[in-house]
Amino acid sequence: MAAYLERAGGNPGRSGHRLSVAAARVVYEAREAVAELFNVPDPLRVIFTPNATYALNLAMRGYLRPGDRVVTTSVEHNSVMRPLRALEKKGVEVAVVPCARDASLKPAAMEKAVTPATKLVVVNHASNVTGTLLPVAEVATIAHEAGALILVDAAQTAGCVPIDVQEAGIDLLAFTGHKALLGPNGTGGLVVGADVDASEIEPLIAGGTGSSSESEEQPETLPDKFEAGTVNAVGLAGLHAGIRFVTERGVEAIRARGVALTRQLAEGLAGIPGVKLYGPADPEKRTAVASITVEGLRVSDVGLRLDDDFNILARVGLHCAPAAHRTIGTFPEGTVRLAPGVFTTAADVEKAVAAIKEIASA
Repeated sequence: MAAYLERAGGNPGRSGHRLSVAAARVVYEAREAVAELFNVPDPLRVIFTPNATYALNLAMRGYLRPGDRVVTTSVEHNSVMRPLRALEKKGVEVAVVPCARDASLKPAAMEKAVTPATKLVVVNHASNVTGTLLPVAEVATIAHEAGALILVDAAQTAGCVPIDVQEAGIDLLAFTGHKALLGPNGTGGLVVGADVDASEIEPLIAGGTGSSSESEEQPETLPDKFEAGTVNAVGLAGLHAGIRFVTERGVEAIRARGVALTRQLAEGLAGIPGVKLYGPADPEKRTAVASITVEGLRVSDVGLRLDDDFNILARVGLHCAPAAHRTIGTFPEGTVRLAPGVFTTAADVEKAVAAIKEIASA
């Protein structure tokens, strides 16, 4: 990012001078990196947005019309549920498929809900509360058999779980840059699959793109149609660097390490009286996330003690996903969420388990 500001810094696509050309090159290289990571044949179908929330809104608000039917699950983040509830008030039919208490989804339940009238199916790849992985490829098959598209929220998995949009049959993939892709805040995007007719999706905003400047109409070409205004080029330089790190390490290797740390964390927490871990018991069925409660203690108090006394940072509460907490039975208090990352060590996990044990026994 520092190199971008020092050597480029122009407005990408807005001029022919060297700084603008250098900036445009940085943006396109980031687009290519995303395409390679998710196996997207055409990098121009990678749309950059400020975050996954914007990407999800673009897909849902841009594609759904009054009278359409959309199917989602009971463990979605508010970045899905709030736009859908707003669309529901405008005449979009919203069907919510209940998940199990561990936040897992049975394809049979989805198959029952996805009717020929369904236009879009929206699922997260993994719950941000429990880490539970959903059967995205199976849901995609169900959606396609009914003539619907599938939109996948990959905010929790992009960079730490392998994603192949072609192999999984994903039509629309929303991702964020600031989590497992190791990029900065303010970066993310929407992958528009090769079989998706982009003319059926309306942009959220319109404006300058640096292309077709002779026209006062928004261009239909991708990615320009959905990228009005100056993109966060310095942020995308950071995103590209993060993706390079991830691809050099290997997503499969990152995933394996995450599974090992999650297993260590789950096994350590299981031996502490009064501590309850939510989500699947098998770490292969979840991302590196552990949501817990401690009997007799408020989650906010547990989180505060972890921070103040042990220098361990955890997120507490409802995690912007009240539907998921209702599903697993932790609403309205929520949980304490521990999330080992790519730089977390086994010693860090051991320290966290010891801290929780001390807090629970106080």
